[in-house]
Amino acid sequence: MLRAFIEPQMAPRPKARLVDLGALLTQYPNRVIVVFPECTTSNGRAILPFSPSLLTAPPKTRVFPVHLRYSPADITTPIPNSFMTFFWNLCSKPTHCIRIRIAEAVYNTSPLTSGEPSSYRTNLLDNPTDDTASSADTLVGDESEGSVTKEEKAFLDRIGEALARLGRVKRVGLGVKEKQDFVNNWTRSKKRR
Repeated sequence: MLRAFIEPQMAPRPKARLVDLGALLTQYPNRVIVVFPECTTSNGRAILPFSPSLLTAPPKTRVFPVHLRYSPADITTPIPNSFMTFFWNLCSKPTHCIRIRIAEAVYNTSPLTSGEPSSYRTNLLDNPTDDTASSADTLVGDESEGSVTKEEKAFLDRIGEALARLGRVKRVGLGVKEKQDFVNNWTRSKKRR
């Protein structure tokens, strides 16, 4: 929960241990693994672009898009460095509701899972990092232009469309960089007051 209050980052922090989903599934075969593919908090009004971390899911693994909507919405989108305001909003409401919707399973049919190399997997394997980070840091990627193939993008789009349909929201092209710009503008305007 505390990570929601730190600045959004374009890349994992130094010394973060990157692990693909296949390795996690091998290590924990009977567990459910939860992935937050947007890699940053959102306001619940749109689906942000995904990190390519989902592309490392093996082809026979069922990926269930799950949409969570909190009510009231002001407890879901903390602004970095606004812990006290968030805490007040959280504790001042007598009840909080969470609506959960789950879509049908999606399977990864992209070439990444069929043994063909991908720039995301190549970067993941070519950049070994320290083992001191927690598993919460493991599934972050950078979906820059040209880093995913057409088939890989189609897989991510199927999950994005399912989440947009479940949440009755639109998909937007605003990513981590735009969120960083928003936070910078927000803190600047707050200092002027």
